[in-house]
Parts: sequence; C-alpha cells; structure tokens
Amino acid sequence: MAVIGSSLGGFYATWLAERLACKAVVLNPAVRPARYLVDHTGEQTQWHDPEQHFFFDPSFIDELREQEVTQITRPERYFGVIAKGDEVLDWREMSEHYRGARIKLLPAGDHALSDYAEEHLDDVLDFLFPTTGLERK
Repeated sequence: MAVIGSSLGGFYATWLAERLACKAVVLNPAVRPARYLVDHTGEQTQWHDPEQHFFFDPSFIDELREQEVTQITRPERYFGVIAKGDEVLDWREMSEHYRGARIKLLPAGDHALSDYAEEHLDDVLDFLFPTTGLERK
C-alpha cells in the first residue's frame, strides 16, 4: 500500500504514511498548512468555480495543527517532487521537512506540477514499484 498527495494532499499523505507505515509520494506538499490557512476561515469560493461556496470553519485550523508531523520517522518511505518555482509553498521548507527522503528537486516548475504526467509520473511509479525485471508500458 502507498499514498500519494499533492499540496494539502501531501500533508495528509504524510500523516497517513506515518500511521500506516507505508510509502508516500508527496508532490509540492504542504508542511504546516494551518499557518497558511488561518487567514482563510469563513465563507470561501471554489477556486475552479467561483459560483460555488463553502465554509471553512476555524476549528479546522486546530485539526490541521493536531495532524502536523513534526518529523518523518522513515525517510526511505518517502519520495517528494518539489518545484523551486512553486508559487504557493516554500521549496526550502518542503525539502527540509523530507530530509533524507528521495527528492526530485525541480529547478523551476509550478505548484500544480503542470508537467507531472510527462516528466514525473515514471519516477513516481519507479519509486512505488521498484524494478521487477518486467518492463512497464
């Protein structure tokens, strides 16, 4: 079993990997999201559809703080794809948090890892499914 998550999903993937002792792939992961999201409580709009609204309760900030992993315990279980060009999160904080893990540090890129399928998916699969002698298509 393994978990994969991007941004806030990377935060949750780390939390799960620490509890389930499984591999995790984190893509531009949020490390301490409560710090960033505290200013976004209350009514919000969907990023992809501003007509859609939701309520981000302040209690969610406390829940995020409780789920923070201060230090990963088994770096060899982690693979991170981190873009220095991430316009949302600090690549240095991400790299430091996953110190000792396998990291693919991109010299540019963006938060969405827009080139994920073309440039990074094979590396993710290689990490999750190490060489078995069979060629992947």
